[in-house]
Amino acid sequence: MDFNSHTDGVVRAAVALVNALTPGERRGREWPRPEGLGAAATEGLRAVYPDHREFTEPEGAELAELAARLRAVFAAVAAGDLDSAAARVNALLAETRARPMLQRHDGEPWHLHFHGRDGSVAADWGASCATGLAIVLGGEFSDRLGVCTAPHCDRVYVDVSRNGTRRFCSTACQNRVKTAAFRARGKAG
Repeated sequence: MDFNSHTDGVVRAAVALVNALTPGERRGREWPRPEGLGAAATEGLRAVYPDHREFTEPEGAELAELAARLRAVFAAVAAGDLDSAAARVNALLAETRARPMLQRHDGEPWHLHFHGRDGSVAADWGASCATGLAIVLGGEFSDRLGVCTAPHCDRVYVDVSRNGTRRFCSTACQNRVKTAAFRARGKAG
């Protein structure tokens, strides 16, 4: 299931930023705010865009603030509150002054970018991620954004599966839940 190539990328980038830069829990363990925000932001975005440049520490700090705001969108969708999710995305779109522009680079064909006006890293990624999330929320697949339902995990995901039934951020969390259920059945039987 694809929204379109660039939208898929920026939505996956939103997921990567949230999961790399926001504290909480991950796969049954505490997930603290990273010490090196620039390095964490770089690692997160390189999971989606392998050749992305390294972020500085101040850029990482700005992206961490953005990631916290993006997390709230995923949490609202997971709670079934699309109105709140849409309001949060609209606020980001207004603040970053996102504007669509066709661009061609790195040997790719023309595709849409959604950068903001001031050109800061956080504003540009905020505009792109907010626009990508707006496209998802404004379409028939708004329920494809989620927060992991495994115990002690609050990482976010976008469900791009054909049947749209994803509930976990990763196979590791899915396996943890299945193993716990299997063991519980064994003890009960």
